[in-house]
Amino acid sequence: MKALVLEAYNKLVYKDFPDPQVADDEVLVRVEAVGICGSDVHGMDGSTGRRVPPLVMGHEAAGTISALGKGVKGWKTGDRVTFDSTIYKMDDWYTRKGLYNLSDDRMVLGVSPGDWKRHGAFAEFVNIPQHILYRIPEDVSFTQASMVEPVAVAAHAVELTPLSWNDTAVVVGSGMIGLFVVQVLRAKGCGKIIAIDLEEEKLQLAGELGADVILNSAKQEVVKEILALTQGRGADVAFEVVGISETLNTAIDSVRKGATVTLVGNLSPSVALPMQAVVTRQIRLQGSCAICGEYPAVLDMIARKEVNVEAILSAEAPLSEGAEWFQRLYNKEPGLIKVVLKP
Repeated sequence: MKALVLEAYNKLVYKDFPDPQVADDEVLVRVEAVGICGSDVHGMDGSTGRRVPPLVMGHEAAGTISALGKGVKGWKTGDRVTFDSTIYKMDDWYTRKGLYNLSDDRMVLGVSPGDWKRHGAFAEFVNIPQHILYRIPEDVSFTQASMVEPVAVAAHAVELTPLSWNDTAVVVGSGMIGLFVVQVLRAKGCGKIIAIDLEEEKLQLAGELGADVILNSAKQEVVKEILALTQGRGADVAFEVVGISETLNTAIDSVRKGATVTLVGNLSPSVALPMQAVVTRQIRLQGSCAICGEYPAVLDMIARKEVNVEAILSAEAPLSEGAEWFQRLYNKEPGLIKVVLKP
């Protein structure tokens, strides 16, 4: 098969690659659409340490089943499917607790941290365990289905966060996940949604997708503005969707006493934490890791048009041109948010 292979850091090559070997409990999926994730872009240069070449990256994808392992039941060739990015064991202690995203032996498609390697979906075919497959509704396209994974990341963060009727929520970071957090909050009936970013174009899109207030932290005193909008208290919840010290501090400063700040972004391995502000204002910091069962709900939300994934879509291109699109995303080309590749 053809695949886009990370042969070395900053070196992506479209080339022949061995076909996947399908285990008894797996299916072979012909990839129809695969999205470039921000973590793939950062993984390309080795900065995350979780994509050791040679590797086929890619974990946001959809396609059709082309072959079945001997033990697969309930699926047939030709079924339209998408799949979770996390591969977990069914008998793991965390899985049995309903926390498969925290499974001790979990692997992630298209990731190789050194201890293990799992080739991903920047290829014509990928092998997928049957227990992480999901059917694509008839009125959801392959391109839309390839963006279910980042929506599910946003949905998981919202699901973990205690929200009451008419609460005010702050979303710090209006990149792809932040924009999906805004949409999921709106679908869940959140009261006032405040989106924060440095880029005006992203903020305008946040407004179109459901944010009631948009604040540019490069031009406005965002904490002062939020206090003015919340009777001087601060927001009830905040979502930090970047992962650096500055945005974490903005999220903490934006909420009221007793609030919850959900941490989704993880760009930096460590950040400076204002410990006294967190302790004396009794703020709860909640980490949110990946996805834990949100796929069916997200697929239904996309089918019902409660979440507009295509508003985030910047371009669709052949997989053979993938290296060029990776470089454009790496260079932070203005206007580029989500690129979906077609093998």
